[in-house]
Amino acid sequence: MSGLVNALVIVAVAAIVIARQFRAQAINTDRRWWLLPVILGVVALREPGILDGHHHAESAVLLAVELVIGVATGAGWAWTTRVWTASDGVVWTKSTRASIAVWVVGVALRIGLYALGRALGLHQASSALMLGFAATLLVRSGILFWRAQSLGSVTRPAPAYGDGMRPARKERV
Repeated sequence: MSGLVNALVIVAVAAIVIARQFRAQAINTDRRWWLLPVILGVVALREPGILDGHHHAESAVLLAVELVIGVATGAGWAWTTRVWTASDGVVWTKSTRASIAVWVVGVALRIGLYALGRALGLHQASSALMLGFAATLLVRSGILFWRAQSLGSVTRPAPAYGDGMRPARKERV
């Protein structure tokens, strides 16, 4: 895929995922929560040029930092998400205002990383960004899956950082 197509895929998937997270939604613990991040990761790794051909070491360091930012963003997003069990036993999630802050910081760090790469004269493919986003989704989904399983039959919300522990209303589907 071209860089423009990769960028459009990243923006589309990010917009869908982010928009869905601010509505209450049920977690299906039988679902393959890892599938979308793995698909994004495979698509990103298939692309040639994930590392700059003339600056292998520098671009590898930037890619590693991108992955660290992705993992940190995913973990922060998961821990700032409210998770609770309804009276019927269904586990629900909804992102909080603190989740917005995590996303803003993550985007700012990625923009800074891109600017650093440009200042160093490195070619940066959009596949590195897609791989970082896949890491974000994988870590977030994994932590939420673990939190959902650990709730058991508890009917009160699990704590989320920055959340006043107000019960969220369930939206109609």
